[in-house]
Amino acid sequence: MRAPLILAFAVSGWALSQESRAADYQIAFIPKGTTHEYWKSIDAGAVKAQRELAAKGVAVTIIWKGPLLEDDREQQIQVVENFIGRNVSAIVLAPLDNRALVAPVEEAVKAGIPVVIVDSGLNSTMPSSTVATDNRKGGQLGARRLGTLLGGKGRVVMLRYEPGSESTAQREAGFLEIMKSDFPGIALISTDQYGGATTETAYRAAQNLLNRFGEQMDGVFAPNESTANGTLLALREMGLAGRVRFVGFDANEQLVGALRQGDIQGLVVQDPLKMGYLGVMTAVAVLRHEPVASSIDTGVDLVTRENMDDPVISALIHPPLSEYLK
Repeated sequence: MRAPLILAFAVSGWALSQESRAADYQIAFIPKGTTHEYWKSIDAGAVKAQRELAAKGVAVTIIWKGPLLEDDREQQIQVVENFIGRNVSAIVLAPLDNRALVAPVEEAVKAGIPVVIVDSGLNSTMPSSTVATDNRKGGQLGARRLGTLLGGKGRVVMLRYEPGSESTAQREAGFLEIMKSDFPGIALISTDQYGGATTETAYRAAQNLLNRFGEQMDGVFAPNESTANGTLLALREMGLAGRVRFVGFDANEQLVGALRQGDIQGLVVQDPLKMGYLGVMTAVAVLRHEPVASSIDTGVDLVTRENMDDPVISALIHPPLSEYLK
């Protein structure tokens, strides 16, 4: 199991001055979307940070606002621009696109509003820090799991997520890297199709792939919650769940249930609650002029039916959302 993350700043050891006790920060938290369980976990982490800071005398107001769907770049840009106009203290952003969000983020920083990136990278050096999973490592974990399940032989499909998403692009790259280097006996028969930001679009894409390759397919990898959801539905509908080895990325109640049932053989999971927590804590550290690391790794793990009841793993796949969210 991975070692605990050591922060570049000692949050728990802050010695608060009278001035800092009176601090009142408005932090805009802008996720990629608001529907998936993953974002609810990040929201819970932000609330956890807010409560801990309040207990230390630091008043933080978190304004949670993002696009409904994870493919609405224009809406996310507008949200960033609106928060610049409101002159918030800081912005924590999970960018939908590693290029399209560069201009509004750099505009915010030039206006004196520090930006902390979470979840997915941005092609800019101006954000104060990036708090994220090692997504390439996550893709590599998925590849090793699937390659081992297949005994190094067979035909595999990878259903991509969305163009421009840095996090999933890294997962996809890591998956392909290990498949090609460690499992040369496995044929990659489709790796260029995109599932999109919703379960419905991913389901249709997975259906098309199964209709085309179903009889030839031995394994499939899906790099995020929406593609994993859609792939699971398509496999079940076509009677291939459990027969086609399936490794997904991210966890929700449906995916965890499918893992226990045997329709999924592996889930690569992040720690979104920690990501939301550290996103807020890092933003506050920047506002307090404390040094922060340019990159903070929040960890990644592989969940299988054999280890899913381990207490550490169980906490990742069953985050205490009700403790923090109404």
